[in-house]
Amino acid sequence: MELNARFLRAFALIIPANVMIYDQQSCFPIMIETIILDLPANSAQRAAFAQNPLLQRQATMSTPLIPPFTQEIAIKKVRAAEDAWNSRDPDRVSMAYSEHSHWRNRAEVFQGREKIREFLRRKWDKELDYRLVKELWAFGDNRIAVRFQYEWRDDAGQWYRAYGNELWEFDADGLMRRREASINDRPIRPEERRFHWDASGPRPQDHEGLIDSPE
Repeated sequence: MELNARFLRAFALIIPANVMIYDQQSCFPIMIETIILDLPANSAQRAAFAQNPLLQRQATMSTPLIPPFTQEIAIKKVRAAEDAWNSRDPDRVSMAYSEHSHWRNRAEVFQGREKIREFLRRKWDKELDYRLVKELWAFGDNRIAVRFQYEWRDDAGQWYRAYGNELWEFDADGLMRRREASINDRPIRPEERRFHWDASGPRPQDHEGLIDSPE
């Protein structure tokens, strides 16, 4: 398998051996000693890579997910973000954003990776059994507009479907330097849920995604 060296080195981040880090463009995990090609055939890191088709797909990608965007790159960028958010891992998600990324999320406005991590921890402490679907709406040279929905329940068992739109702006390295999200929540009955995949992983590739309707 020919691996994308830029992906595997994670933008030349200096890291200890045998730790998990995340590629800043794709948000996918990378198990590294130096790079995967150098790992012993029987190592746990190589085995983890071999068993992770999502990581393999990103590692063999020939086109980095950086501006200027094509439709193909924009679609991959949206799906990579969806998969990362469905991990509900604040540390993983935060690495897709620039160090001083500026956010507006609903009524909250804040800046920087640590603030992003704090926000995400609060979010997923509240929004239980979270499942998200994102869809590309439009794109430009370094901007992407996204339509999304996610379902979650509170600690009393009430389910909600959140409807949202996001505006993304990226720096030259493909890190998001600005995110603006408008979101509203609609209470739903359990039988009205649309997203039922195993929440421990990403949305399956054969899942139908969002319906072609604002409902």
